Amino acid sequence: MTRKLDDVMAALPKARRERIEARAMELATLKDLRQAAQQTQEQLAAALGVGQDTISRLEKRSDMLLSTLRQYVESMGGELNLVAQFPNRPPVVIEHLGAEPVARKKSSASARRARAAA
Repeated sequence: MTRKLDDVMAALPKARRERIEARAMELATLKDLRQAAQQTQEQLAAALGVGQDTISRLEKRSDMLLSTLRQYVESMGGELNLVAQFPNRPPVVIEHLGAEPVARKKSSASARRARAAA
């Protein structure tokens, strides 16, 4: 059974939660993030529907698709945000990158052609 990070954190004493949250702000690797969430590679693999070896390889990569990173983070109950920062400008949150594509509606002309062909 997969445990959500929010549930695990809620069960901890306040002082422990604060230490974990402070440490999480310093984390640099996916392995560190997974360990802070108190999940094993096997648990994360089960949540993602892949093998443990896939998680091991993923944690060693320096480059990956945003959608893969988003799935990894969301499987632990987190949310991935991509922020672009520029000098002398406020940060910009980039949305919809790495998210599942939205299905497009067929145009009325395409729909008519499809019905005519049927």
